[in-house]
Amino acid sequence: MIIKTYFRLIILNLLISITFSCNKDDNTDLSEDSDIPSSPNIMLIIADDMGLDATPGYSIGSIKPNMPVLQNLIDNGIRFNNLWANPTCTPTRSSILTGKYGFRTGVTKVGDELSTTELSLQKYLEQNASNYAHAVIGKWHLSNNPNHPNIMGVDYYAGLLSGGVQSYWNWGLTENSITTTSTEYTTTKFTNLAIDWVQNQSQPWFLWLAYNAPHTPFHLPPTELHSQGNLPEDQASIDANPIPYYMAMLEAMDSELGRLLNSMSQEEKDNTIFIFIGDNGTPAQVVQEYPGMRAKGTIYQGGINVPMVISGKEVSRINQTENALLNTTDLFATIANLAGINISSINDSQSFKGLLSNSNSTTRNYSYAEIGKDTGGTDYTIRNQTHKYIVFNNGTEALFNLSINPLESPNLLNTNQLPLSIEDNNAKIDLENRLAQIRQ
Repeated sequence: MIIKTYFRLIILNLLISITFSCNKDDNTDLSEDSDIPSSPNIMLIIADDMGLDATPGYSIGSIKPNMPVLQNLIDNGIRFNNLWANPTCTPTRSSILTGKYGFRTGVTKVGDELSTTELSLQKYLEQNASNYAHAVIGKWHLSNNPNHPNIMGVDYYAGLLSGGVQSYWNWGLTENSITTTSTEYTTTKFTNLAIDWVQNQSQPWFLWLAYNAPHTPFHLPPTELHSQGNLPEDQASIDANPIPYYMAMLEAMDSELGRLLNSMSQEEKDNTIFIFIGDNGTPAQVVQEYPGMRAKGTIYQGGINVPMVISGKEVSRINQTENALLNTTDLFATIANLAGINISSINDSQSFKGLLSNSNSTTRNYSYAEIGKDTGGTDYTIRNQTHKYIVFNNGTEALFNLSINPLESPNLLNTNQLPLSIEDNNAKIDLENRLAQIRQ
């Protein structure tokens, strides 16, 4: 079975390679009679709890999942090194949906509900690019109200309202306000829903596809979807060595993403922009290189520096790496820009569309992230090209020179590191001033 699965993944890799290489240099315009619209389709794919250390193409992390579909997106597009999300999924999703930092919307931690008075990306598209159909399929986690996605302006919603499931095979599926029990593997179900929705579109579309993989509970996915082998499935074995199960869940997501892409016609794929991101860092149980106390749930790099890969239509930079500073808030303006709306910034969102074709395109000078505390208060952080400054809710601070120590050691404000050099002190003053402007 292992050999069979291995060859299946090789074949899938070849199919996806053909998908992205065919007609890559073909500049033939679509005819007016074509069923495929000239405006690009946009597919935002969100992986749940996937940090840089678990992502192919990134140098951190020695154990990587076999993800040929994602690898082909990397090979045929741009890998971004410095995207900041928030440390947990709810505020990150809110930041994409609204283009705002969490303290502006009141969504800074898991459990916070996004107000329906906020202008969502989907509503913004309808107001300014009315020819776009849109859907959200998968994890929502911005409210447990089954009407919430539709009230926020989502045309079609089907997925998981809560932050997680007790079982990937037994969970509550909400489809346009109606919740039923699904016994289909979540990663497969979300893919099936996405395939059905895409095939029913006759106009340009924006699909927000939010897998809940590889979020806990760690488990062994269906054998045909991964290459980790016949691992034991008892909880004690999973708890003792969760990494291969976590990797298998990522591989299953990649396999199903490949099935979605293969269901699309070549013309439709050629006219689609694919954006793949992680919503926050890797969980402590399976994190690599970052200390466990600096992984998901923290504003250290292991919690907020997440992968992003963009490939497809509008992307002329092929197999390139981009080091520009970006926030997940920036996806709001960028997606709107890709949909044809003439916008460079809105709220806390700055479009980086220019980076898809020009490495010298102007982007932000600072990135910001935060996490609310259950006991009240917030930890927040800001960085520029070289330095990162953190203010903790307990009154302590941290300063790191990421250009020298990307894993954030040592804290330059520790007593044994003082006094600061002129360079470090100037960086701290600059970051403090900018932080005050952001949070005023």
